[in-house]
Amino acid sequence: MKVPIISEVKNQGVDPEYLFWIGCAGSFDERSKKVTKAFIKILNKANVSFAILGKEESCTGDPAKRAGNEFLFQMKAISNIEILNLYKVKKIVTTCPHCFNTLKNEYPELGGNYEVIHHTQFINKLIKDGKIMVSGGSFKGKKITFHDPCYLGRANNVYEPPREIIKKLDSELVEMKSCKSKSLCCGAGGAQMFKEPEKGNKDINIKRSEEALKTKSEIIAVGCPFCNIMMSDGIKSIGKDVSVLDVAQMIEKAENL
Repeated sequence: MKVPIISEVKNQGVDPEYLFWIGCAGSFDERSKKVTKAFIKILNKANVSFAILGKEESCTGDPAKRAGNEFLFQMKAISNIEILNLYKVKKIVTTCPHCFNTLKNEYPELGGNYEVIHHTQFINKLIKDGKIMVSGGSFKGKKITFHDPCYLGRANNVYEPPREIIKKLDSELVEMKSCKSKSLCCGAGGAQMFKEPEKGNKDINIKRSEEALKTKSEIIAVGCPFCNIMMSDGIKSIGKDVSVLDVAQMIEKAENL
């Protein structure tokens, strides 16, 4: 895919409106790479002026901060802020709620002040503004449940944009027992993604996957790379044939981008 790199386009005198912050999962995890590609296709379809940092992008420092290493977090954050400010970045869009929360809420006190948007908010706005036209496609009439990412929902009160997108696909949105402000964590947040689970009678991603299956939905929609991994693994462990898809992938598939 031809993706504009900010250093290259700036040298050509182009000033992109948005920086697409891809994040570690979106760059390296095979499942999350599909979401990155799907979102780039949506951006191109809507003729959005954007660029990525490319090799200059580093981890936001979120896992280090959640694991208690504030020193490492600040090192990562200050380094990123210097690069972002060098390119005079004003608006950032990201497919990862962890990056979204860190860039939006924790970078300002270190000198990084940006308008940060999650990709579900961004896609929903593109649809409302008529930049992309959405029809049900292969999702028409299907039961879909949405798993709220912790750092999108409870941490930032963003609940409706992903649901509005799903409803625009002419599908039936079915809520889980624990949803929105009472949603369950997938088990990956707080740097738990990178360690073994503590002792208990059931892993949280299995418990959450079981709750999703109780809705009798054909698709579990997510808006976070960590949730995608944990829910996919949970469904696989239970042995059910239910798709786990990011909202961006659903728009890509519905529109055949």
